[in-house]
Amino acid sequence: MFTTALVLSVLLAAFFAATGVPKIAGAKLMHDVADHFGLPDALVRGIGGAELAGAAGLVTGLPVAPLGIAAAAGLVLLMASAVAFHIRAKDPAARIAGPAIAALAAIAALALRAGTA
Repeated sequence: MFTTALVLSVLLAAFFAATGVPKIAGAKLMHDVADHFGLPDALVRGIGGAELAGAAGLVTGLPVAPLGIAAAAGLVLLMASAVAFHIRAKDPAARIAGPAIAALAAIAALALRAGTA
C-alpha cells in the first residue's frame, strides 16, 4: 500500500507543481482565470504558492507521515474550494471536472498516506 501512496503522491506533486508555477509567475492564462472568478492577481499567486507547498509536502511527507497527511488534506481543501468557485461561476461540468478529479486524487492520497503511517 505504501508503494501506491508513493506513486500517487509523486504524480500529484508533479500535477500541483505544474499548476502552481504559472500562477506564481503571473502567466496570462492565470490572469484570465483571476478575472473570470473576480479574484485579485495576488490571491491567485497565493493559491499557486499553496499548490507548490502542497506538492512539496506530499513528497517530503513520504518519510514523515504527518507532513504528507497534512499536505494532502490541504490540497483536498484547496481543490474543494476550486470546485465551489467553478460552481459559483456557473462553469460547465467539463471545467469543474479537473479540480474535482484532483480533489478525489488528493483524498485518495490522504487515505493511503494515513493508512501507511
